Amino acid sequence: MKLLGLIFVFIYGILLIQQTDGQRSRKEGGQTSSLNERVQQLIEMSNKRSLMRFNGNKFRDFVKATPRNYSVVVMFTALAPQRQCSICRHAHDEFHILANSFRYAHMTSSRLFFAMVDFDEGSDIFQMMRLNTAPVFIHFPPKGKPKAADTLDIQRVGFSADAIGKWISERTDVAIRIFRPPNYSGTMACVLLIVLVATFFYVRRNNLDFMYNKTGWGLMALLFCFTMVSGQMWNHIRGPPFVHKTSSGGVAYIHGSSQGQFVLETYIVFFLNAAVTLGMILITEGAANRGDVKKRRIVVILGLGLFVVFFSLILSIFRGKAHGYPYSFLFK
Repeated sequence: MKLLGLIFVFIYGILLIQQTDGQRSRKEGGQTSSLNERVQQLIEMSNKRSLMRFNGNKFRDFVKATPRNYSVVVMFTALAPQRQCSICRHAHDEFHILANSFRYAHMTSSRLFFAMVDFDEGSDIFQMMRLNTAPVFIHFPPKGKPKAADTLDIQRVGFSADAIGKWISERTDVAIRIFRPPNYSGTMACVLLIVLVATFFYVRRNNLDFMYNKTGWGLMALLFCFTMVSGQMWNHIRGPPFVHKTSSGGVAYIHGSSQGQFVLETYIVFFLNAAVTLGMILITEGAANRGDVKKRRIVVILGLGLFVVFFSLILSIFRGKAHGYPYSFLFK
């Protein structure tokens, strides 16, 4: 009897193990089927629109659902005019260029997808992600939750297509070559400028004395120096935002780090450098002239005032960007 009982227990154990393996296989097969269906849907949607628009339901189905074997880079934005996000449209354009570039080079790829969630279409997602500002770029990896490095630091690197592409390459090891649509505005402007200059020289061909005007050449040299010193070339290369909306709802005109700047910031620095230079010119001219002593004194004092005030402002801006810089003058 004991032998029969042991045989019965052994057979029952084998049947139980087989039943458990069958249930596990059916479960894993269902998950695999669901994953394959989601991937296929993502590929079809990305083929129609490289930058997919997700609402709350789609975000939960394709980004938060598990398991995943793909990465999703999501831009959280607020494009509606009443949201008053001054940089969201520009960030959307750059992100769209990046998504098109990736889809152009990786037409059949199922490893990486690009999506956006607008606040008016998925406010619940903003609350779930605890976001109170826009735009925000987050990389959702295939496994696990996004880490701190999976959120793009816009204040440090900006949101140009090249900057976002480099960040994605660091997070996913997927290199993206940026293909921008042709822009002939610069070429047309250059051609128009050449035509205008040629026309001007043709009209004044009998009177070219202005070519020897030292003041004119000096002003053009100063204009070139102010343009380069203020950072216009950096803007052209890096494509930073015009201004930045802070987490408290205000607007930042000056970047808080020495590694970045805003477009409006370069205009401010341009004006401050010009004011400092004007002050130096007034001091020099006032001291060099031999006219009325009272007028000379007024010119020198005015130039000294311009120099002191605007140099102090430049030093204050530099002190705010280079944290730890100990020196200041008039303004802190």
